Amino acid sequence: MDFRRYFLWGALFVSGYLLFLQWNQDYGTAATAQTASTTSESSVVTSADSDLPSASTTTLAASDADIPDQATTVAKGQLIHVKTDTLDVAINPVGGDLVEASLLQYYKTLEGKEPFVILDNGGERIYVTQSGLIGRDGPDASGERPVYSTEQTSYTMTEGQDTLDVNLYFTDAKGVSYTKTFQFTKGEYSIRQLITVNNASNDTWRGNLFAQIKRDSSEDPSTATNMGLQPYLGGAVSDENNKYRKVSFDDMEEEPVKETTTKGWVALLQHYFVSAWIPEQGQKVTLQARTNNGFNLIGFTGQAVEIPAGQQGTLSSTFYVGPKLQDKLEATAENLDLTVDYGWLWWLAKPLFWLLTAIQSFVVNWGVAIILIVVCVKALFFKLSAASYRSMAKMRKFAPELARLREQHGDDRQAMSQAMMSLYKKEKINPLGGCLPILVQMPVFLSLYWVLMESVELRHAPFMLWINDLSAMDPYFVLPILMGLSMLGQQALNPTPPDPMQARIMKIMPIAFTFFFLWFPAGLVLYWVVNNTLSIIQQYVITKNIEKGEG
Repeated sequence: MDFRRYFLWGALFVSGYLLFLQWNQDYGTAATAQTASTTSESSVVTSADSDLPSASTTTLAASDADIPDQATTVAKGQLIHVKTDTLDVAINPVGGDLVEASLLQYYKTLEGKEPFVILDNGGERIYVTQSGLIGRDGPDASGERPVYSTEQTSYTMTEGQDTLDVNLYFTDAKGVSYTKTFQFTKGEYSIRQLITVNNASNDTWRGNLFAQIKRDSSEDPSTATNMGLQPYLGGAVSDENNKYRKVSFDDMEEEPVKETTTKGWVALLQHYFVSAWIPEQGQKVTLQARTNNGFNLIGFTGQAVEIPAGQQGTLSSTFYVGPKLQDKLEATAENLDLTVDYGWLWWLAKPLFWLLTAIQSFVVNWGVAIILIVVCVKALFFKLSAASYRSMAKMRKFAPELARLREQHGDDRQAMSQAMMSLYKKEKINPLGGCLPILVQMPVFLSLYWVLMESVELRHAPFMLWINDLSAMDPYFVLPILMGLSMLGQQALNPTPPDPMQARIMKIMPIAFTFFFLWFPAGLVLYWVVNNTLSIIQQYVITKNIEKGEG
């Protein structure tokens, strides 16, 4: 039996199956109160009829007290619009929630110039954030959300302006005033949220900060793949015990998450983009993920905070909404960069991404960078590949002798195996030598697959000619066909399997892999075409030298 052949093709089948599974699966800071004190328990419960966690039945009516003269009450249904160099967002004055967000530096389609919409308040889906104060005295604890006033209904970050603060105001019937501030920074996708409570009442104020992401189960608009294969769409949680854990929409419904931690975040992931709430690190919060009324909810609730009469305190958090840019995610929160999910080979994918990015910074073309990273990988494994190709060349050279032994021994498999082993030993042939480079390069191949699938930097990145998006499949299937032809070229240099069944399987493999690669990102297929081409050149030279007796 030719163990080398079975081993080689078994590795290819397993790798292809792993790729299929992964594709199908993946496309599956402290309250800064000036005088506030934190109690030991939250006392927050989940309402069965409301999206918001609630614990108070106090009804709060609006008042005009302590609202700046220039502030005006925004009519229900009218949104407050904020535009920076990176974001175009809308805030609902009812609750003061971020309900719309467009990414100005990322387009919806390659051909158009319409910004990509991530938060959506009913245009094509429901995907919004909710935040505020609940608990005994929280204005969001009642059935009615507070209606905030604002100084203007449109804000724009002007040229030369590095920060932009948007203030919303509300005062309840007890005289407690609330200022909800969203702080935007130039070039950033993280939004700082501050809720300042000015307790002008005669009683101690008590409430809990909460923030959550609310989304329906509609499909991911940032990707469109064939064959029903979709990247991961769902939640993720990070806490003290687990740096990164996916929580799918099904998990939210079947096994709701409720964990207490002093560090971490909650996020909702889709292909290339993410939204995340990050509480102040070091304070105890409860992370939650659940479903309610057909919506998926993931967020956090802080401990109860008390503010004495006549005092004020500020509760803060951070909201990130934007692309999965590793440097920005890492700067926003610890482990948030793990939302760029490279799978179990992350330890190999991260340096590959770093190398790919470093090369691209010089060549200014992601396709050229992929070609050069192939050259680097081939150079790294050059000697190992050479040893493998020499072994395969010797197998090819002695193929007639192997055929003679098969005719000589007929159906006597034991005698045939002994004769083959004697020949291998005499000619110093390693029957498994040809598998080593494949096995070594497969992790690299799988890692680069995840890099190309997850890295938003490659979204809409052109190469040349007809390849204008390396993250999408080749529209004319030229690269997959070239990949299939390169496999045929490699087979021509390999020894013909003595077993007729193996020979037929080998003939089918290029066709099967070509079909399989039709739907792969063009960047990944480009990598494999270049890899096969360089392998063919190296193997051809070694094979010819062996045949001439120079190897």
